[in-house]
Amino acid sequence: MSYMKRLTCILPFVLSLFLLNACSERDYLLQSAKGQWSLMSRAKPIDDILEQNSEPQNIRDQLVKVVELREFAISELNLPDTGSYREYADLERPYVVWNLVVAPELSLKLNQWCFPIAGCVTYRGYFDEVSATTLAHKYSAQGFDVDVYGVQAYSTLNWFDDPVLNTFLTNDELRLAALLFHEMAHQVIYVSNDTAFNESFAKTVEMEGLRRWLQGSDSHDLWAQCLQREDQSADFYKFLAEIRTNLEQVYNSRLDNNQKRLAKQEILSHAFDEYEHLKKRWNGYAGFDQWMQGGLNNARLSSVATYNDLVPAFQMLLRQVDNDLQKFYSEVKRLGKLPEHERHAKLKSLSLRLKAALN
Repeated sequence: MSYMKRLTCILPFVLSLFLLNACSERDYLLQSAKGQWSLMSRAKPIDDILEQNSEPQNIRDQLVKVVELREFAISELNLPDTGSYREYADLERPYVVWNLVVAPELSLKLNQWCFPIAGCVTYRGYFDEVSATTLAHKYSAQGFDVDVYGVQAYSTLNWFDDPVLNTFLTNDELRLAALLFHEMAHQVIYVSNDTAFNESFAKTVEMEGLRRWLQGSDSHDLWAQCLQREDQSADFYKFLAEIRTNLEQVYNSRLDNNQKRLAKQEILSHAFDEYEHLKKRWNGYAGFDQWMQGGLNNARLSSVATYNDLVPAFQMLLRQVDNDLQKFYSEVKRLGKLPEHERHAKLKSLSLRLKAALN
């Protein structure tokens, strides 16, 4: 992307800062603009890197794989052929942003923040970890449950040409493909103020993309590995959903707040014992140990739900159109135009149909 095109893309975002009255929000969006500009300024065309051998061999090997995955996503998954993922940027850090999520002490409802372009979202992203953790400490001191987690990638929804980042390339083939398919799916549709809808849709495209990629390349062992991972993930997310259900019952009960706090602590403590039982069913698989070591609270539990709870609904919708992705995208866009309460009612109905079909 040329200098002038980069400048043209980022100017509307910077100008939008002056529409905000709160200095804190202007400061936040200014760091976002600076972070995006820094990211874009590091980007170099992948074709030039491969031709000039200007990166180490392991990086070039991963970029070759990215090129293959991107072409597959466009030709076989009908994902948009934009200017994204044609360039590479080394940010010299393990994550591109750090997201902060916040929930009240006795509620699973995540705080929302609203911005000029993205609308309202249930997270607040920072280009440096210190800023995210500093704000997290402030919320925690006020009694909120908080979580800060690193993010390897995000989509600017066609506002910019998103580059491939060094944070992508630490993944194995399965996770690299999943990440790229997921982020490209966000360019198909973005429903303002509905993070769960957007993320669950992208997760569904990610999984269908992995299935087609691995089966098309005769990587049956990798596909079996992928299915095993997904089965374990489904077990884990069901386990977390049960914790959320138990907490919700406590929070909606007539107990006083002190009693609710004690019940909350008991549920969360017991969850770690349940997790050990779950690992035994997996023959000792410890892939979620690191996540569990971060602790359990309302913010962490609700954030996970945002990315996964609507996936069964989208999977059922994909089934109904015989796995035709073009028809699937059309149906998803129709859903996205509905009022939120009607949209989620239809998604709940689809989830129930899938559950009935699998039983």
